[in-house]
Amino acid sequence: MTTPDLSRATWCKSSYSNGNGGNCIEWTPQFAATGVVPVRDSKDPSGPALAFSTTGWTTFVNAVA
Repeated sequence: MTTPDLSRATWCKSSYSNGNGGNCIEWTPQFAATGVVPVRDSKDPSGPALAFSTTGWTTFVNAVA
């Protein structure tokens, strides 16, 4: 798996997230076609991102939905 260039990524946050500074993650769908879903901590947008396979991300989202 190659490291995606996230410098121009558009990040999405859960609609369940609120403005109270809770524990939120953001993800970017832009790389899903390449089999990778980057995920980061919304409180540290310049910090590292974890890269999950699209299958792994889909499994996670379905499990917590």
